[in-house]
Amino acid sequence: MKIDPFDPRLTPARDDICADFLEAEIESPNYVAGEAFRVISGALSVRETPEAAARQSTELLFNERFIVYEHKGGWAWGQNQTDGYVGYVREEGLGPDTDAPYSNEIQALRSYVFPEPDLKSIPLDMLHLSTRVRVTDENGKYSRIDYGEAGGWIYTPHLCGLSEVEPDYLSTAELFMGAPYGWGGRSSFGLDCSALVQLALARAGITAPRDSDMQEATVGEVVEGGLDAAMPGDLLFTAGHVMFLAEPGILLHANGHHMAVAYEALTDFMDRTKDMDIPIRTIRRLPAIPAEE
Repeated sequence: MKIDPFDPRLTPARDDICADFLEAEIESPNYVAGEAFRVISGALSVRETPEAAARQSTELLFNERFIVYEHKGGWAWGQNQTDGYVGYVREEGLGPDTDAPYSNEIQALRSYVFPEPDLKSIPLDMLHLSTRVRVTDENGKYSRIDYGEAGGWIYTPHLCGLSEVEPDYLSTAELFMGAPYGWGGRSSFGLDCSALVQLALARAGITAPRDSDMQEATVGEVVEGGLDAAMPGDLLFTAGHVMFLAEPGILLHANGHHMAVAYEALTDFMDRTKDMDIPIRTIRRLPAIPAEE
């Protein structure tokens, strides 16, 4: 399986407008230079079309850079620089870009942003796993981060250094147990199968594309020999779906059957999908999870 180099999900080009860096590859009546912005809220929905009722295609997290090629009617059309996804976001969810380097990221599943270093203060927002932040000060158990004009405070144990990866991506995926299934979501408030994989691998320092077919084409190494050769930690793919093999015979995945991130016996999955013509068609292996000391 190969990724289309001009996959519309990853290509900032429409019939009427195109990113200028694609001028040599795509013919367009209007080439536009992009302008960089940052997401200023904990999460920002990306829509397929510029309408509030449009289907969510993905979700941006705080501080992710979004390159905008069009502003129109309160919507911004552009491309997420984390995974290349293209779509429409509400303009009020974006703020100026900055060159200030990040210092930390969120290692907790989610963490409140407080207006002051006081757990009794009313939270300003919620940040999510793998979100990168810039710490500017410390006060007791709290760290001040760049957030809005006045900054915000995060509980310090919820932060880790950018180099402090969690190589056990299965343990990270397990943090999401019970999180609701949400098409296009990328946080514990709601996420889909490929987002669970993308986020778990991100904490392990492994970059993964956004959707399951992209992951099926690129992540790790293909395992030959079918299910008999599969090992815990492997990714199992059907058409349009990806799952972790958590342990022999047990899957861990965000799925619409449970409408949540859940464990499921492989035999149960095979039984309930046997009439759907969606066999497990690809197995991919990631770097080995270090053994516990």
